[in-house]
Amino acid sequence: MRGQFDLYISTLVIDEVSAGDPQAAAHRLSAIQGIAILAIPDQAVDIADALLIAKALPEKAREDALHIGIAATQGVDYLLTWNFKHINNAYKKAQVVEVVERFAFICPTLCSPEQLGAIT
Repeated sequence: MRGQFDLYISTLVIDEVSAGDPQAAAHRLSAIQGIAILAIPDQAVDIADALLIAKALPEKAREDALHIGIAATQGVDYLLTWNFKHINNAYKKAQVVEVVERFAFICPTLCSPEQLGAIT
């Protein structure tokens, strides 16, 4: 499936995969080698703040809200995640979409890699 899509990550992802056990981090960093890196525009931060204010995501999930803001402002079609607690939360998706659309952006489809496989 990786060859079917243009892949993007943000510096947040780089920070996340760099953490923890050095050998595991090196393996994760090699897996993302060559993937284009998205900028974090001010509007992404504004969307993240709005998601937290609307309680679409809890305050402790600020970085998760920023992932959504980055993807929305950069025109990403799908935001892949295994984070079912905050990002790919069926209960909160409609609220997330509503907040993103208030900023005149299209919310990316929030799904796991397995769910994307079912979509395509």
